[in-house]
Amino acid sequence: MAKLWGTRFSKGLDPSVLKFTSSIHFDKKLAIYDIDGSMAHAAMLGKKGIIPKKDAKRLVSGLKALRKGFQKGTVKLDESKHEDIHSAVTEMLAKKIGKVAKERLHTARSRNDQVGLDMKMYCKDKIDGLVDCVTYLQKSLLNFAGKNINVIIPAYTHLQHAQCILMSHQIIAYVEMLERDKERLLGCKKRTDEMPLGSCALRGTSLNIDREAVARALGFSRITQNSIDAISDRDFIMELLAALMIMGIHLSRFAEDMILWSTKEFSFVEIDDSLATGSSMMPNKKNPDVLELIRGLSGNIYANLSSVTVMMKGLPLSYNRDLQLDKVPLFSSVETLQEVLPLTAKLVKTLKVNKANIKKKIGEDEFLFATDIAEFLVKKGYSYRKAHDITGRIIKYCIKGNKKISDIPQKRLKSFSDVLNVKVIKGIVDPERSVASVKSKGGTNPTMVKSAIKRWRRKLGNA
Repeated sequence: MAKLWGTRFSKGLDPSVLKFTSSIHFDKKLAIYDIDGSMAHAAMLGKKGIIPKKDAKRLVSGLKALRKGFQKGTVKLDESKHEDIHSAVTEMLAKKIGKVAKERLHTARSRNDQVGLDMKMYCKDKIDGLVDCVTYLQKSLLNFAGKNINVIIPAYTHLQHAQCILMSHQIIAYVEMLERDKERLLGCKKRTDEMPLGSCALRGTSLNIDREAVARALGFSRITQNSIDAISDRDFIMELLAALMIMGIHLSRFAEDMILWSTKEFSFVEIDDSLATGSSMMPNKKNPDVLELIRGLSGNIYANLSSVTVMMKGLPLSYNRDLQLDKVPLFSSVETLQEVLPLTAKLVKTLKVNKANIKKKIGEDEFLFATDIAEFLVKKGYSYRKAHDITGRIIKYCIKGNKKISDIPQKRLKSFSDVLNVKVIKGIVDPERSVASVKSKGGTNPTMVKSAIKRWRRKLGNA
C-alpha cells in the first residue's frame, strides 16, 4: 500500500490497522477534486520557484492526463493498494511521470489541508447541483398548481377538516419551503467558499507560497485566515448536512400529504402506475412505495447530521483522524437527495387529481364553512367571541340532529341570530365564495394564488 509517510517507523503497519484506517473505499469520490487541487498547487509551486518550473509543468501535465483518465473511466483505482485518495493520486501520477510526483507534489501541503480543500470543493460543486434539482422540483409543483388552480379541497389542522382552500395554495406552500432550502444551501456555499490549502499540517509553512493564486485557480473567493481553524473546521459539512436534513423533512412532509391524498379515504389524487407498486398477495393493491421511501430516507439524512455533530463535539484542536468519518454521512445525504428530488418532480408531473371526488367530499361536510359563518357575523357587528359561540351552537344543533347547515329551517336560524337566514347560509356554504372571500395577503383567494404562481414563475423561470 502506497503511503505518504512511514520513514520514521521501524515496523510495517499491522494489516488489520491498514484495513481499519484506510479511507480509499469512500474518499475515492474526491478524486477529481484532489487532482484539480494538486494541479493548482503544483502550478503555484513552479511559478513561485519553490520547485523547478520544468517539474511543475510535468506535474500539471501528468495530473491533466490522470484527470482525463478518471473522467473517461480508463483509470481504475485498486483500493487494496492505496491508503486514501491523496496517496492514490500521487502513486498513480508517479507511474505516469516518475519520481518527481513523490518528490515534489507534496511540497508545502499536508493531507490535513488537502482533505479540507477536497471536501470544500465537493460541497460547493454538489450544492450547485442540488440547487438546480430543487428549482426543477419547484417548477414541477408550480405547473401542477397552475393546472389545478380552481380545485378546492378541505384543508386540515390536527388532521381534521378545517376550512376550504385551493389545492394550488397548499402546493405552493412546498414551493416556499423549498426556496428556503435553496437559500440555506447557497448560504452554506458562501461560508464554504474559503480556500484552506497552504495551512499545511496546522501552522502553515516557511516556504513562500501564494495561497491567493491557488484560490483564484480553484474558484474560491478568499482564503482561510487561521491555519488551525482551516484544517480542523468541519462547520461547512455540518451546516450542509443540517440544510439537507431540513430539506429531507420538507420532502417527507410532502410525501406524507401525497400518501394521505392517494388513499381511498381521501382519494384526492392518483399516483401514476409507473411510480407505484403492488402486492405479492393482494391483487387489488396499489402502493405508494416511492413516497414511503422518500419519507423513510429523511430519517437517514437526519441520522447523518447527528453522526457528524456528535463526532465533532469533543474534538480538541487541531486535526484528528476522527474527521475522516465526516465523508460517508455527507456523501450519503447528498446522493440521497440527488436521487429523491428528480423522482419527486417526476411523481408530481404525473399526479392525477380526482376533482369529482374532492367536490363530493366538500359537499358532504358543511362544517368546513363554520369559520365563514363566524366571520360573516363579525362583519355584521358581533364580537368574534360572540360570533364563535353562535356558530358553535349551530354546529352542535346540526350534530345532534344529523343535519347539514344548509338544512336548518329559517325559524331555527333566526333563533341563533337575527342576521341569519336560509339565503345567507346558502351563500356562505359555497366553496368558490368561501375561498374568494379571503382578503388577507398570502391567503387562498384565487386571485392571490394566481398572482403567487406568476410571481414564482418569474423568479424561477417558466417551467
